[in-house]
Amino acid sequence: MQRRRKFIAFAFVAPLIIFVLIAFVAPIGTMLYRSVYHPTVAQLIPDTLEALSGWDETGSELPDQTILNIFSVELQHLAKERRSGKLAEEINRALPGSSSVIKSSARKLKKLEPELLASEGGAKLLSLKPQWQKVEIWREMKKSGAIFTDGFYLTALDLMRSPEGNIVPRDTQIYIKLYLKSLKIALLITLLTAIISFPLSYYLATAPAKTANTLMVFVLLPFWTSLLVRTTSWIALLQTNGVVNSFLESIHLITEPIEMLYTQFSTVIAMTHILLPFMILPLYSVMKGIDPSYLRAAMSLGAKPIPAFIRIYMPMTIPGLSAGALLVFIISIGYYITPALVGGTEGQMVSNIIAFHMQSSNNWELAAALGSLLLGLILALYWIYDRLVGVSNIKLG
Repeated sequence: MQRRRKFIAFAFVAPLIIFVLIAFVAPIGTMLYRSVYHPTVAQLIPDTLEALSGWDETGSELPDQTILNIFSVELQHLAKERRSGKLAEEINRALPGSSSVIKSSARKLKKLEPELLASEGGAKLLSLKPQWQKVEIWREMKKSGAIFTDGFYLTALDLMRSPEGNIVPRDTQIYIKLYLKSLKIALLITLLTAIISFPLSYYLATAPAKTANTLMVFVLLPFWTSLLVRTTSWIALLQTNGVVNSFLESIHLITEPIEMLYTQFSTVIAMTHILLPFMILPLYSVMKGIDPSYLRAAMSLGAKPIPAFIRIYMPMTIPGLSAGALLVFIISIGYYITPALVGGTEGQMVSNIIAFHMQSSNNWELAAALGSLLLGLILALYWIYDRLVGVSNIKLG
């Protein structure tokens, strides 16, 4: 009988477990695997990479003629199969400017006889472009041939490996600044939603039931409206000839339109509006359960209204405030649609760069590394939050 109950309980839980595995664990596992697994170059020029395994890339000597001959044969084969562009794209990521070198060389080698390349391909290759006589392109080709690599994580952290193999900062710092900007925007949105939501939630919790229910409909109304529609409405409001600028000009407050759209300001304003219900609902649910007699008792004992509110009422709202803040922060730091539509270059967040690498540059490995770092950042911040100000650490009274 007990075994049957366990089986029935498992049967009820099994769909949820399967859903979590398919919709959560599998995608995250795939992302983590894809961030270090990169077999493209190894599949394109396997013989060259095998020959390059014995070449010392830290020195200044070019690979010997045998290796060059092998590469010229494989490059010609790629050109005939129209796959030389893929090799050019992969090497160009590590060494900008090498794409045209590889493509033009592949087109010229395509016209030669394979037997000639097998014996004299190296010399022909070196005569095509002066870049082939530099050790940098061969060094990057060998590095790019690694099936498992930490290179994408280094790039996502604005780091790189020197010719000696040491980890050094890149000349151009992009992604760290982007992460910091995303954190700043997310924290600002969380702060604004908390400031706006607290008095509104307090009014909803203390208002008569009929008034509170009517106002709650307006709080929930955004959930019944398309996110795209809400974001587009902010474009109509904030654009140069939009509602806000037209109103300010009509009352002679400004003489020329203010650039509000496609800025960090527009991203913060639009996302604050969209994420406001996620702060109001946890706060309201906690405030609704607070007994108002606590405040009356404090004031009857001589406490003034404002000190009593701060010392008695506000500490009891911290569970709802912390839950709402955590919810808004996690959602905002990974938001994509609103920053993409209203943020422009200045208001872009790390999620927009991840989408760019997936959709435009086709650098899925770097996108996976950026996404993995974002996931790790969120988990680390949540762990710190839980340790310092988590609900379990809150002491009331």
